[in-house]
Amino acid sequence: MEGLHFYPPGSGNTEKNYKMTNKKTPTNTLTRDLSDLAAPTGNIYETVVILSKRANQIAIAEKKELTRKLEDFKNDRDTMEEVFENREQIEISKYYERQPKPSLVAIEEFQEGDVFYRMAKQDEE
Repeated sequence: MEGLHFYPPGSGNTEKNYKMTNKKTPTNTLTRDLSDLAAPTGNIYETVVILSKRANQIAIAEKKELTRKLEDFKNDRDTMEEVFENREQIEISKYYERQPKPSLVAIEEFQEGDVFYRMAKQDEE
């Protein structure tokens, strides 16, 4: 699937990080009908590639956001022995742990039609 071009929701034709705003995404795994998932592409393998690429984008965006928020708590004077726990830092980390997994968000977006992708033209022989 080298030729797959993928764009997150609302991005037009640019690849911007998309902040997860889907509140109705389940936080646990659900049984899904493979034929329903494969219907938009006609091929379950193409669907899996699209979902994995979207889940990776979401995970990277979440990691950047978490890292940015935790940078405020970084202290250059801390050593391994002197690390102390900050209640606010712990709450931020717990918030991200409670969020739905990126793969579940990607599946939900795909089923709602919020994921935009296109196949690159293949050379005809």
